[in-house]
Amino acid sequence: MALSREALQTALGNVVDPVLNKSLSTLKTLKDLTVDGDTAKVTVELFSPASGAAETVKRQLVDAARASGASALDVEVIFAVRTRQVASDDPCPEVKNVIPVMSGKGGVGKSTVAANLALALHRAGARVGLLDADIYGPSVPTMMGIMGRPLSRDGKNIEPLERFGMKIMSIGFLLEDPKQAVVWRGPMIQGALQQFLKDVAWGKLDYLILDLPPGTGDVSLTLFQRLKVTGAVMVTTPQDVALIDVYKSVSMCQKLNVPILGVVENMSYFLDSAGVRHEIFGRGGGARAAEFAKAPLLGQVPLDALVREWGDNGTPVVQAQPASPAALAFRDIGERLADRVTQSLFEQYGGAAPAEAPRRLPILR
Repeated sequence: MALSREALQTALGNVVDPVLNKSLSTLKTLKDLTVDGDTAKVTVELFSPASGAAETVKRQLVDAARASGASALDVEVIFAVRTRQVASDDPCPEVKNVIPVMSGKGGVGKSTVAANLALALHRAGARVGLLDADIYGPSVPTMMGIMGRPLSRDGKNIEPLERFGMKIMSIGFLLEDPKQAVVWRGPMIQGALQQFLKDVAWGKLDYLILDLPPGTGDVSLTLFQRLKVTGAVMVTTPQDVALIDVYKSVSMCQKLNVPILGVVENMSYFLDSAGVRHEIFGRGGGARAAEFAKAPLLGQVPLDALVREWGDNGTPVVQAQPASPAALAFRDIGERLADRVTQSLFEQYGGAAPAEAPRRLPILR
């Protein structure tokens, strides 16, 4: 019996997108199904190259095709990252998703998480920018191993620096001496942050990751008032002394109607040379913060000397040692975050089409 295109279309359409838990036919993400004898070819659109859903969907499509009588199915995956709501006065309208990485507590590793998370998303194929919004204590230039003066080609927009294929901006690029203190009052901080958002030529990005300073002060408030953020990522360490301040940042987001995409527990545990797990800073802090925030625990990052060493050397561990336990943890957190962005935007805005056409996943090293 010849392979029926209609029956195959129905079978493939019943495959469920694991991120949104909806069938592909409901999402209307199956494209260009062709049948040639007992073989077929189809294109499926997913919502983030950083999601771990691609292999799952491809496998399920092949299984469904075989159950329908096909001997082989060639599946091409394309991606169209969904976008936040962009107002007419948005300072960076071409950026699909703005994700601040924050915590009320200093010293929990926000910059480490922000840098490695940005690289994890980029290495998965997303277009990513990293904005160091910690005006008083910029550490992204050191962690990313990049210094220099941003230039303006047109006299209007500032060109961000680039490292590892990502666009990066920091107040640290503008200081004559990296040891120089930034002694600014609130209005100057607000003006600088507005310039970093509006006057920097970010271009088309899937994700702009922001490394926010500790606390719930001017930087966070200005950010949330000036543009629509997709949602925040909270960083904590396991102990209660960190959670006290993390709860305050969660409360700030809740009061300002900023979605919390998830919680990252950094320095979660230490594995010794024998593989024994030591919970140096206690346990359960990330889970308690996630419960308070009514958001998922995106992952736990181990305490690993490689993270510190490579961060000090200007190459975050995700780039320098991608197979290390810490890098793999950041990779998994990046995938879960991409899925959470998709889920959050569908919850807020439904399945509206993205602003630009889907694209194929680039091959990154």
